[in-house]
Amino acid sequence: MTATLEIELSTPVNLRDLGGTPIAGGTLRDGVAIRTDDLATVTPEFAATLVTDGLAAIIDLRSPHEVQVTGRGPLADYPVAYHHLPFMGSIEAPAGDAPELTHELMGEMYVGMIDRAAPLIVTALDIIANATGATAFHCAAGRDRTGVLAACLLLVLGADDDVIVADYARTGPNMPAIMARTRTAMSAVFEKLGIDPTAFDGAALTDDGMDVSMRILLGSLRERHGDALAPLHAAGLTGDTIAKLRARALGA
Repeated sequence: MTATLEIELSTPVNLRDLGGTPIAGGTLRDGVAIRTDDLATVTPEFAATLVTDGLAAIIDLRSPHEVQVTGRGPLADYPVAYHHLPFMGSIEAPAGDAPELTHELMGEMYVGMIDRAAPLIVTALDIIANATGATAFHCAAGRDRTGVLAACLLLVLGADDDVIVADYARTGPNMPAIMARTRTAMSAVFEKLGIDPTAFDGAALTDDGMDVSMRILLGSLRERHGDALAPLHAAGLTGDTIAKLRARALGA
């Protein structure tokens, strides 16, 4: 299915290389993992720059419905490995009134995402571990699904909780720009959720309380499992993958 909306191509507003993040044994090097908002709507010039800078693989975390709206965009023209791992299989309106989006609700949603998508998270970590260059992973905003994968990667690499929370919270100030950039592409998704895209600007999710969501996720994982990585080990995360990730991260 091809896109039916007039999509304006633009550069990401929530892209960052995770290089420089403190992890066990040192600092995550540049050029391993890039987290970002939607890469399907980047300009051809930006796509070329990403590839020139070493992009080797893309992990697309969006739902099939979102991918149908925009496709893969200009990066489809390059020999970059593409992996579609939808952390949400479908976008459906909730029964009854739509719940108020709060940091606490988002944290609980992340816990459920780990429960449902653990095998896909393990697959994503395997891809990053074996990539020949940088892997960029994205959803629409680069906040929720992307934030969960980033947290799992940093957990595997031995980052402290405060480091993981700080990385996640860096998206907060970007939310107005994210909503402006993705509004057209996301309008079909908002329609399915019963949300007016012209009225939703992300303001409720940008304040200083954003760290609450990630602390709920990390705390819940440890409370329920002891080891925060237990759900991923149960889903197939191996010592070999962890060793490869840590070797790549430290440049060993």
